[in-house]
Amino acid sequence: MARLALRVAVGGTMVAHGWNHLYGGGRIDGTARWFAGIGMRQPRAQAWLASITEVAAGSALVAGAATPLAAAGVVGPLAVAIASVHRKNGFFVFREGWEYTGNLIVAAMVVAALGPGRWSVDRALGVDGRLSGRRGAAIAALGLAGAAAQLAAFYRPEPPAPPVSWAPPEAELDQPIGPPGA
Repeated sequence: MARLALRVAVGGTMVAHGWNHLYGGGRIDGTARWFAGIGMRQPRAQAWLASITEVAAGSALVAGAATPLAAAGVVGPLAVAIASVHRKNGFFVFREGWEYTGNLIVAAMVVAALGPGRWSVDRALGVDGRLSGRRGAAIAALGLAGAAAQLAAFYRPEPPAPPVSWAPPEAELDQPIGPPGA
């Protein structure tokens, strides 16, 4: 029951997240604009890729189908999110940090290592024992390789803006200090 609960929590979260990219707020066009804003090249293709991966991997994880591969489909997009958005903000989620995404990655890896449990498609097919433990965790970790490849191919963030100078413009330096007419 615990494995089922963990699969449903992590997988359901990913389905909801991907569904929101596709149909919520700004829909796929808004997601593409956001991806462009964080420095992803070919943002529309990246928005589709992320959204479909999140819905498909989340659904498979909920069902316990190809569980380690589904976990890799969770790990990959979340690792991209950490590298492109959250890492620079530190740990805490209330500061847009990587706390939440990091915990979802760990939970997906744990599901892959433990196996999907009794109530799963993998168990019904008799493959759950062969797709868990170190093998399951290794398959799920392939999501990190996918994330690295995606970042290498498509992530081109803008360089940081130069620091703001707090010195007044030079024209103001020649003005007398004090009230007008003093």
